[in-house]
Amino acid sequence: MSSLLPRLFGDMTDWIELDFPRPMPPIRFEDKLTDQEYILRAELPGLDPEKDVQVSALHGVLTVKAERREEETARHRSEFRYGSVQRSVRLPGNADESAIKATYRKGILEITVPLTEPQPDGKQIAITVE
Repeated sequence: MSSLLPRLFGDMTDWIELDFPRPMPPIRFEDKLTDQEYILRAELPGLDPEKDVQVSALHGVLTVKAERREEETARHRSEFRYGSVQRSVRLPGNADESAIKATYRKGILEITVPLTEPQPDGKQIAITVE
């Protein structure tokens, strides 16, 4: 009896996996902040950075978009994930968006954001008494 249950549930598990797709995981990031730069690394294995990856920065937000396209359709089972994913992070306030550089090596996208001199926390405003 105990050997029959794993076979029974194993067959059900295969059926469930094929009929109910799971959502794609987000892009995994790691980052490091120094006084001179902000470095963001994204895990994007198996992609062509010239065709499948886009990096943009707008109004203090850095966005990484990636798309994995399905190349072969004749297969019995695949656990690969296909489609588009996107993830955004807020940049430090003193980020120089015009000088951002990105490199891709061995499945890791590394984005380097130079930082300018820290800006003061704000302008002190004098209060007048009437």
